[in-house]
Amino acid sequence: MSEFASVLRSWRDRVSPDDVGLPSSPRRRTTGLRREELAALAQVSVDYIVRLEQGRASNPSPQMLRALSVALRLTDDERDHLYRSAGAAPPSPGTVPRHIGPGVQRIVDRLGDVPLAVFSATHDILSWNPMWAAVNGDPSSLVGLDRNLVWRHFTSGHAGTEFDQQHEEDFASDLAADLRAAVGRYPDDASLAHLVSRLLSSSPEFERRWAEAKVADHRASRKTVTDTPVGPLTIDCDVLSAPGDLRIVVYTVAPGSIDQERLDLLRVTGLQTLAAPPAG
Repeated sequence: MSEFASVLRSWRDRVSPDDVGLPSSPRRRTTGLRREELAALAQVSVDYIVRLEQGRASNPSPQMLRALSVALRLTDDERDHLYRSAGAAPPSPGTVPRHIGPGVQRIVDRLGDVPLAVFSATHDILSWNPMWAAVNGDPSSLVGLDRNLVWRHFTSGHAGTEFDQQHEEDFASDLAADLRAAVGRYPDDASLAHLVSRLLSSSPEFERRWAEAKVADHRASRKTVTDTPVGPLTIDCDVLSAPGDLRIVVYTVAPGSIDQERLDLLRVTGLQTLAAPPAG
């Protein structure tokens, strides 16, 4: 058995269903995750997991390795070993981190009653819970640059979301400033350089804000999401820094408000067709 197949099986066996928010049973004979459970978390077929563990599938993609790393709650060192044993280079320190470590994932797991998502330092959405999808729409349909909040804001606008004038100005300015700060921290990240180049050529507004050379971190905003199953929601959006240079974005509403009533209703009725994405 290859080293990759061996550690994949060992790490699957040590993760309990409770660790990843899956139902368990006293009569369950498997101590760790079943193959079909890992496949669901990593969003691949069960047959592919079988072939990986039997050494019959070679050269898994970096995207696949990242999904497995998050699903298995690997530490950074374990993630790097998984990459190397698969014949892939671990993420470079000069590139934007996209790995959600076990501590951050536990925070996400335990805050299921509020809309929440995890973003990279460049505002690529990495993970989200069903409440987030219920408020904003399901991000799993987004691909490529459309998974980046800055790209969507400056090229597609923010239909369905309203800011007051000051918050709209601050939000756009802070997004551009966030990217500039990321460029300074991750000068070797080719995808980040490509994102900035495309934004400069596609959005005059981004080009103007980029020329201001503001460097800052976006931390909070207030907005109204107008198109939800329960009606408009005015929410406070707070951005929490997390290990691995990640951003946990959390939506809250004023206690006792009509927004609280609507969010409570959405929690009961608005999630019936939504499922949480794989953590990767």
